[in-house]
Amino acid sequence: MTSASLQRMKEPDVNSPLTLRDIARQAGVSLATVDRVLHNRPGVRPDTVRRVKETIARNSFQPHVAGAELARGRARRFAFVMPSGPNLFMQQIQSYLGEMSGWLSARRLAVEIVATDVFDASVLASSLEALAGEYDGVAIVALDHPGVRAAINDLVDGGAKVVTLVSDVPSSRRHYYVGIDNIAAGRTAGALVGRLVGPRSGKVAIVAGSQGLRDHAERIFGFNQVMAAEFPGLDVLPVLEGRDEDERSERLMSRLLGKHPDIVGLYNVGAGTQGVAKALIDSGREKQVVFVGHDVTTLTRKLLLQGVMDAAISQNPGHEARAAVRVLLALARGEPILSEQEKIRIDIVMRDNLP
Repeated sequence: MTSASLQRMKEPDVNSPLTLRDIARQAGVSLATVDRVLHNRPGVRPDTVRRVKETIARNSFQPHVAGAELARGRARRFAFVMPSGPNLFMQQIQSYLGEMSGWLSARRLAVEIVATDVFDASVLASSLEALAGEYDGVAIVALDHPGVRAAINDLVDGGAKVVTLVSDVPSSRRHYYVGIDNIAAGRTAGALVGRLVGPRSGKVAIVAGSQGLRDHAERIFGFNQVMAAEFPGLDVLPVLEGRDEDERSERLMSRLLGKHPDIVGLYNVGAGTQGVAKALIDSGREKQVVFVGHDVTTLTRKLLLQGVMDAAISQNPGHEARAAVRVLLALARGEPILSEQEKIRIDIVMRDNLP
């Protein structure tokens, strides 16, 4: 059993929030000039006004916000509880959090990553319990389990603002969910598999990380809805659980392909994509089996270009990272959440429209 590991991100330096002096230095002007621009006073050349405003926009600098955060006397601390292991999509979210260093610093925010086994309810619950009293806000990629639900509720009772990220626990008292509509994502995958298979009959395989993850369970539910209602000639096989691990997913998929030579469709619900793809390629059936998965990563991009993968249901990891931080900050400040701004969109990506 792997214990949670805590890693403080190198940025931002929360003891040095962005100031007007920083803006002046970056724009190459005096502090007095920045002040004139902010208050729309005359005497500043248009080109200088433009340069100062571009610097302010680039840093997402808000003078009144920076002043208010500085007056608090301490930085706010947010924890992001993320899956351990080589999940490329989750790594993208962490990378985007790192890119927000200037924005975070201006608001006196510290973001820390807690890497843990989100597939093991007891490990995840223990990781959450260890955060009690340490953070102003917590974003969690969560397993829908009674023990995890109780740990989330305890964090809320202790005063922390809690959002679930990517995978929800709606029966908990979490404050907000940041992620896509996973039932709709599963239905989209079902429609793609069914229509791309066409008039052929046969079996369809599903590989998930865990049905205990709400996002995976909801995607499977939506997928099966469409299969049953619209494609009765396709027989959906029992779900394989690969824990988003490449080796495990490859082993399970290889065994399934050997047992069922009439598999015509494949839906990979989470990660473990490299293992699933390798099993398909090794079987020599990558051109016969319609393969739909999730997220645009360096790996899925390659598989789409090779024609191994037919489509990816995409969600924007940068949007999710930014939305989670913005929601936690709004909750901590008691400000309204702009729900339309934080809504995560579902995209269908194929080889011909790769971003």
